[in-house]
Amino acid sequence: MGEDQKLQPPVMTPRKGIADVHLTEVRSLLSLQKLVEDLVPEQDGPNQSELDPEIQQQYRKELREKLKRMPPKEVAYILESLDPNERLVVWDEVKEGADPILALLSDDVLEELIDDSHYRNEKTTITAFELREGRLRQISVAGPEDLKNVHPIWVDLVAPTKKIRGWIGEMFDVEVPDPLTLTDLEASARFYVEDDGEVHLHSDFLLDTRDESRNVPVALILHNEILFTVRTEELPVFRLQRARARTRPGYVTDGKDVLIDLYAADVEYSANALEDVYGELEKAGTQVLRSHVTDVEASQILAAVAEAEDLNGRTRRSVLDTRRALSFLLRGKLLSDAQQLDVREILRDIESLDGHTAFLFNKINFLMDATDSAININQNKKIERLTVLSVVFMPINVLAGAGGMSEFSSMAQALDWPMPLAYTGFFLGMGVVGSIMFFGLRLFEKRQPKRPRAENRRAA
Repeated sequence: MGEDQKLQPPVMTPRKGIADVHLTEVRSLLSLQKLVEDLVPEQDGPNQSELDPEIQQQYRKELREKLKRMPPKEVAYILESLDPNERLVVWDEVKEGADPILALLSDDVLEELIDDSHYRNEKTTITAFELREGRLRQISVAGPEDLKNVHPIWVDLVAPTKKIRGWIGEMFDVEVPDPLTLTDLEASARFYVEDDGEVHLHSDFLLDTRDESRNVPVALILHNEILFTVRTEELPVFRLQRARARTRPGYVTDGKDVLIDLYAADVEYSANALEDVYGELEKAGTQVLRSHVTDVEASQILAAVAEAEDLNGRTRRSVLDTRRALSFLLRGKLLSDAQQLDVREILRDIESLDGHTAFLFNKINFLMDATDSAININQNKKIERLTVLSVVFMPINVLAGAGGMSEFSSMAQALDWPMPLAYTGFFLGMGVVGSIMFFGLRLFEKRQPKRPRAENRRAA
């Protein structure tokens, strides 16, 4: 009996095999979901926009139900086995009440999942730019191996995780800040130079979309002639800079050129935003200066003017922040003569924008006051109508208060009239009196005192 037990092969636990089966099923659902995202938008048809989210929701629901039935050990095993992007999709479905799962994960996966930056953007991106034949060559980076034998002059980080910031810092011997902590207002904390010559600048770049406008903080670090930019989301200014540097030979020569051109692009983007403000205020001014503005139109005008004021204020903040950064670079004598000329040209552009922002601020105040005046006029008209109605019904109130409606029957006892006829005559009489008073008041309001001719000539 003992020998038979020794000869028996070891039995594998069934849980490991079940976990592998579940891993295959999860990967299959993720592949189908990714296939729908890639293929459905390319199709044309009237029901395309309705089918796309419906199919995606179906796969997500199936994935959610499958993960809910699994024990924490199997979910942790699946999270460890998936690729980073797939891992985030699965984690999004199980993150509520996931403490038992977190306790089973490795430190690297744990740091990656609990990092807040994943939930602020669709995708974390790392992009390096190397100078080739006077143009920037873009290199997409997924890991440290992609930067081997590469000599970048610009490394752009969008929503980097703690792990990414760590290996970037080790590779280039630079401390990469967390973009979520760039909230300092003091100049000494936003613009400074380290003892080793490393330059740190924290600036707010403008982001103007159809839904909202806001300022996005960006960290810019110059270290060993390499520019590192760190932010939480993609910005139009950076897309514009990448396109120009890739298509124009000699547009940039080093990291400082990229830094200066980023600020120049931000000023240009701010100027375009101010043009949009001019357009919105022109429409609002055309409406508010008409002879009559309804309450609904006034509310729409106020909303449009408020949005324009918000965009104007954020644009001014971005431009002033750019001025502070460029002035710091000039004072620190960190630039070449040609770069200093470029910076002074940008500062002159900023000065021209200051006049526009001040003019727009005054125009916004004027339109606000004009709209408030239109609302007050409409309210006065409503109060006037209520006053006229109260005067019209005053005779009835006076009679009702003097004798009381309950006493009318005793007043009409001596008259040989039926009671309904008596009440009808009373109300008709009050209606005639009220009508006479109403039209008399209207006639009195329309009458305008005429000035003598001699007085008119004297006034002319």
